[in-house]
Amino acid sequence: MLTLYSYWRSSAAYRVRIALNLKGLGYKQVPVHLVKDGGQQHAPEYQALNPQELVPLLVDAGNHGVRIAQSVAILEYLEEVYPVPALLPADPAQRARVRALALHIACEVHPLNNLRVLQYLSAELGASDEAKNTWYRHWVARGLTAVEQGLAPFDGRLSLGERPGYLEACLIPQLYNARRFDCALEDYPRLLAMAARCEGLAAFKQAAPEAQPDAQ
Repeated sequence: MLTLYSYWRSSAAYRVRIALNLKGLGYKQVPVHLVKDGGQQHAPEYQALNPQELVPLLVDAGNHGVRIAQSVAILEYLEEVYPVPALLPADPAQRARVRALALHIACEVHPLNNLRVLQYLSAELGASDEAKNTWYRHWVARGLTAVEQGLAPFDGRLSLGERPGYLEACLIPQLYNARRFDCALEDYPRLLAMAARCEGLAAFKQAAPEAQPDAQ
């Protein structure tokens, strides 16, 4: 019923895989390699499905084949169409707090560090690997510092008390990327504690990049 166009290392697709798993929704994955063949997301066949030429893309055959692009829009769609179990708190203020932190990750941190930005820095601006990594680590540090402070009201709990949801689906992939690029994380004890409670859960382990059928 659900088809996810994905790439194993895409943190945006990683978010959606976590959310699908947390909701217990079965889905088929269609790999879209973001580097091979000049980037399969630019192929005419995929562009016809998603003119944004990005992953993820969710197709819901059970709902007239609707196609949803952008990971946050997909999370919102899943929450509305498949509401149980919920990934957002019931209280409006708490929902807004969770969304604000998740959006900070998805809209303020990730876009400055995604593949096409790093490729542009190298290919068009001539940035060295060292300069590119400095750029990456700077924006990750700025973003994670804000999220670390934003987690204070949770007082060590997960976003749904004892259960992870929308926020963790965005946070864990960003931490994965931070580790991949050797970002210093010792200043974020709340983030690391939240991640430690999630990463051993089946929904997160099954969504991890290395567990995907197209992992290399």
